[in-house]
Amino acid sequence: MYRLQSLAARSLIAGALDLCTPLTLTSLTGVRHKSQGPSVEKCGQMRFITAEAKASAGRLDGKMREKTLTMDTLNPQVKAVEYAVRGPIVLKAGEIERYLEEGGTKPFSEVIKANIGDAHAMGQQPITFLRQVVALCTFPELMDSPSFPEDAKWRARRILQGCGGHSLGSYSASPGVECIRKDIAAYIEQRDEGVPSDWENIYLTTGASDGIMTILRLLVSGKDSSRTGVMIPIPQYPLYSAAISEMDAVQVNYYLDEDNCWALDINELHRAYQAAKQHCQPRVICIINPGNPTGQVQSKKCIEEVLHFAYEENLFVMSDEVYQDNVYAPDCQFHSFKKVLYEMGPEYFSSVELVSFHSTSKGYTGECGFRGGYMEVINMDPEVKAQLVKLLSVRLCPPLAGQAAMDVIVNPPQPEEHTFKQFHQEKSSVLGALAEKAKLTEQILNSVPGIKCNPVQGSMYAFPRIFIPPKAVEEAKALGMQPDMLYCLRLLEETGICVVPGSGFGQKDRTYHFR
Repeated sequence: MYRLQSLAARSLIAGALDLCTPLTLTSLTGVRHKSQGPSVEKCGQMRFITAEAKASAGRLDGKMREKTLTMDTLNPQVKAVEYAVRGPIVLKAGEIERYLEEGGTKPFSEVIKANIGDAHAMGQQPITFLRQVVALCTFPELMDSPSFPEDAKWRARRILQGCGGHSLGSYSASPGVECIRKDIAAYIEQRDEGVPSDWENIYLTTGASDGIMTILRLLVSGKDSSRTGVMIPIPQYPLYSAAISEMDAVQVNYYLDEDNCWALDINELHRAYQAAKQHCQPRVICIINPGNPTGQVQSKKCIEEVLHFAYEENLFVMSDEVYQDNVYAPDCQFHSFKKVLYEMGPEYFSSVELVSFHSTSKGYTGECGFRGGYMEVINMDPEVKAQLVKLLSVRLCPPLAGQAAMDVIVNPPQPEEHTFKQFHQEKSSVLGALAEKAKLTEQILNSVPGIKCNPVQGSMYAFPRIFIPPKAVEEAKALGMQPDMLYCLRLLEETGICVVPGSGFGQKDRTYHFR
């Protein structure tokens, strides 16, 4: 019976096709050949082609067709989003670059883009071992090549065994490839000197940004005075303010202490929290350590105070730790929020909800383009965790090449392996150069009249204060822009150096900076 129905269906389809064939380029113009079957109009095609032609001329039945998506109908939360790192300054830099390429002349020969932490774009060389493993995963035929070390080959084989069809072109499970999640958990345990890490609490992400956005989506709820408040440091990385705007949450600013090397003051947290409670419900505190754009490294005591504050006020903690390998000041050390939480005792470690983030984009690898990252989720309600997995499933999985790159970062060559010497040399060279440039940047900026720069303890940025004369401030206001935006535009136009104004990151009133 099923076979008869299938045959009948095929006959109907074939009959329908016969009515519309042959369709040629000339038949689509509405001109019939004598050898052709029925006119295209009989299939309803000419009606749509004619309408399309009229619409392309701008009119249909004498009326202009209106756009469905306009600035009036656009999601208002999208209009509220701002992202200074790729904002107007960068667009202007692109215009100048094109002008120079076309033979135009400026007082400089190239644009130096210091607006974004894109290490490879600024000339940093890739870590050989990481690229070898990813290359082998991408093109397994290279396994037969003697040019690739066995240390890289066995890692690539292990990763591919965890991939569907042993191919990096397959989807992985939404939380990520299982063996990579296990490697990340082992790395965290080693980094935190034995603090346990459960691989099932590890979720691979498309860069740290993807994880941050996902967790914020879980947290934002309520209306009016019960709307979620998100506490963020000022200055902050504009991802946070952009995400808060897009989700229509409430941004709760707490200001870092510029006079104390951008340290986090616990009294400022209390002030910001109490003020915010008047108009929203603060539910989450975000920390960036080491800091972006401020370059500070939080002390263990400071982290303890933040975690105690979160415990007392029942706040969810988001710890952005993508610069954990980028610590340059000899008297500073990276402390993970998770390790400090563990050392505060079971009462804290078993109750404070914490998500920490890491990425392939920073550190010593600078592999921004792979878009690799992970988050570790601690003390999340099991039912909410199921919702997190559901949300991650919607985007299927992070790029597998990025997952493979992340695996190399957490599972690098060991001292007994043949590749360790070259790997260690390359890693030390990158971090040593960054530390040298951090010191050099601080020294040179502080030698310029009208600029004051705090020590760059870590991350990849300096955030100097610029003292702009009153007349320049008035000129900027007359032009309808922030004074530090005017400064950065002039800097770009006169020197070719592209930096981001501090107003894009947030700053105290009547102070001006750039990153």
